[in-house]
Amino acid sequence: MRYAAPLVIAVLAACHSTAIGSGGPPPPPPPASAPALHVQGNQLVDSTGHMVQLKGVNRSGTEYACAQGWGFFDGPSDSASVAAIAAWKTNAVRVPLNETCWLAINGVAPAYSGDNYHQAISDFVARLNRAGLVVILELHWSAAGTAIALGQAPMPNRDHTPKFWREVAAAYGGNNRVIFDLFNEPFPDNNSNAPEAWRCWRDGGTCRGMSFQAAGMQELVDSVRAAGATNVIMVGGVQYAATLSSWQTFKPSDPRNNIAASWHIYNFSWCSSQACWDSTAAPVARQVPLVLGELGQDDRGSAFVTSLMDWMDTRGAGYLAWSWDVWGNPLDLITSYDGTPTTYGETFRTRFSR
Repeated sequence: MRYAAPLVIAVLAACHSTAIGSGGPPPPPPPASAPALHVQGNQLVDSTGHMVQLKGVNRSGTEYACAQGWGFFDGPSDSASVAAIAAWKTNAVRVPLNETCWLAINGVAPAYSGDNYHQAISDFVARLNRAGLVVILELHWSAAGTAIALGQAPMPNRDHTPKFWREVAAAYGGNNRVIFDLFNEPFPDNNSNAPEAWRCWRDGGTCRGMSFQAAGMQELVDSVRAAGATNVIMVGGVQYAATLSSWQTFKPSDPRNNIAASWHIYNFSWCSSQACWDSTAAPVARQVPLVLGELGQDDRGSAFVTSLMDWMDTRGAGYLAWSWDVWGNPLDLITSYDGTPTTYGETFRTRFSR
């Protein structure tokens, strides 16, 4: 979104034994862990080969609080808040990251960067996974040179982004319950859908309308795989990830063939009509898994998101609503972090509960 997450087993076993011995009822079983995913044809599947359609939410905050110097999260990140998300019958949460916070560079606050930031994200991912939720880690805010990342850039940068992904991949490469979404919303070549935009998108380098050297999607895929990570990788198209018209032509090569297409659609964005979905997104969905990393409707209605989710459901394609936050704007899914839905959010809660 553009805008102005062996000791435990022993303890559980001990608690279970104590409850039985005292004559009380046994404690409820812990929630099932999230499935480990990989690409099979045009679907995401678990380790047994069963298709998994991602249905979830975006939990914003971890991309901006650290860079602004006041925290890791905007709102709670504890087990109760995670349980509230899971109670909507979701199976995935997308967690935005900040490049300068992760790398602890360019004067970002030490209290909320580097190892401290890594630990906060790692703890959140563990809580989400234990609650049965797949985690999508995505690079939301980045900045070239010596700047702190305080907003969205048109493309990743060669100064820092490959290193960011090498480190994230090294940290989570053994956990296929985590998906890597390489870059939130690319908009190279002055936000066009021209051949030059797609060349820049894949290959990076010197790009029209940009003052820094871009890191292309191929370079970032290579960075992830060089770290030994086997995780599913999501790659969004151009024009804020809304346009997929040349995605297949410029698709980065992956030695593991474990890539999905990321797509962001709002009622106010490019490709907001079914005619566009049919002509540009449907061909991609026939070849690789298609995941709506973000979808939303800002007029407090539900017709648009309902029709788009219907369209995705017919293809077994996943979607994650924006956003599980209480900012007081029309795209808030909730009025409280206990999971109380807004009218807008109720549309998604009802859908996820089907």
